Amino acid sequence: METYRRNTARRRVLSLRLKAQYLFIFAGGLLAVFLVTVILYLCNVDQVLCLAMGVSGATVVVWQTFSMNSKYGEHGLMKRGALRTHPGYLINRKTVYHIFLNNRRYEKH
Repeated sequence: METYRRNTARRRVLSLRLKAQYLFIFAGGLLAVFLVTVILYLCNVDQVLCLAMGVSGATVVVWQTFSMNSKYGEHGLMKRGALRTHPGYLINRKTVYHIFLNNRRYEKH
């Protein structure tokens, strides 16, 4: 029986190593850059300027998407969103006397 070799090289090339929501950010960002470039071209903006803005915008989208993917990982956007709602510091408005008084009550039980 003849053995067939798996085509693993092609599978590695197609893998972008992006996880979860970063695929949507990547695709949406490139689509947005493409649409802005087309709109600028239709508004008779210089062709070289349109291409330069499109290439630079696509480069920024790719670079930022991959850097966020490597920095934050699969659940990174949830962690980043939770960081915004986390308080910077805790406020304790009780006097020192009341803090010690409450600690004594808990120790008696």
